[in-house]
Amino acid sequence: MVRILLPFLALVPASVALELLHASPLLVFTAAALAIIPLSMLLGKGTEEISMHAGPAFGGFLNASLGNLAELIITILALREGLVGVVKASITGSVLGNLLLILGASLLAGGIGRIRQSFNRTAAGVYASMLVLAIVGLGVPSVFALTHPQVPGGAPLTLSVVVAVLMLGIYVSQLIFSFRTHRSVVAAEIADDHPPQWSRRLALGVLVGSALLIGLEAEILVSALEPTIETLGWSEIFVGLVVIPIVGNAAEHATAIWVATRDKMDLAMGIAIGSSTQVALLVAPVLVLVALAMGTPMDLVFTPFEMVSLGMAVAIVSLISLDGETNWLEGAQLLTVYAILAVAFYFY
Repeated sequence: MVRILLPFLALVPASVALELLHASPLLVFTAAALAIIPLSMLLGKGTEEISMHAGPAFGGFLNASLGNLAELIITILALREGLVGVVKASITGSVLGNLLLILGASLLAGGIGRIRQSFNRTAAGVYASMLVLAIVGLGVPSVFALTHPQVPGGAPLTLSVVVAVLMLGIYVSQLIFSFRTHRSVVAAEIADDHPPQWSRRLALGVLVGSALLIGLEAEILVSALEPTIETLGWSEIFVGLVVIPIVGNAAEHATAIWVATRDKMDLAMGIAIGSSTQVALLVAPVLVLVALAMGTPMDLVFTPFEMVSLGMAVAIVSLISLDGETNWLEGAQLLTVYAILAVAFYFY
């Protein structure tokens, strides 16, 4: 994989040069966004290699904790610039992208040439139940703000902070359940089986180096974000819902599709659904608390259209996970739903 990525890493110095030369914001934004993709894949590879050295329990925790690091870096920098609307949209966009785009592409790619593919129903059930809980957590502040006749000024933010803390608590509980107390039931089915290819020092160096470079590229991307939005005439909600999640989750997109083609649907389902759960239970709460600390308060009140879209996506994926089997048509269906929603958000 590293050999394949090397040519694309040239985008890193190219984007820096374009920024220093004060090139067109659209060109700078495009170069930085494309540069983040190979860096995210290197970050994922470094995390995977360290996980193999660290053992299954800590390795699983590390993978679960760093899976959305690229997007977290981008959104924190966007918060610093006051782009709260983009950040909130990226939360719902990541969940939708993982459930519909990543999972749909994985089911389609893995199902071609096969009658059906099977996966661990127990693990999928755990993911689905946590996903429903996550959407409830994200939805309560929105429903409260929409239905309360006279909402006090700071109530939605206070409620969002409380929800964020509680969601972080249940996320930690899920990690303990999946990688410690019930690892033999859940995590054992989604473990990969090849030995580490890198030394521990090389893996750590790649992990740290790629994270630092992602931070640099995210800085460049965010600085060019607002001029790019104005140039293209796109809304902040569309950029946050579609563009940012695709860039930030590129590594997981590629990994999930690749393992699905190798008929490892437990791993593919774990990546796609697990990443959605992580966004809702870890990334969103962290962003709420970081925004509060930065003096740029951000609540968890989303638009009704976003909440309905999340509810539909979770319902569809929950139905697919019930029987423990899938096929390429289900993947095509998920991709169709994602395309419909993306077009709708473009005009929203």
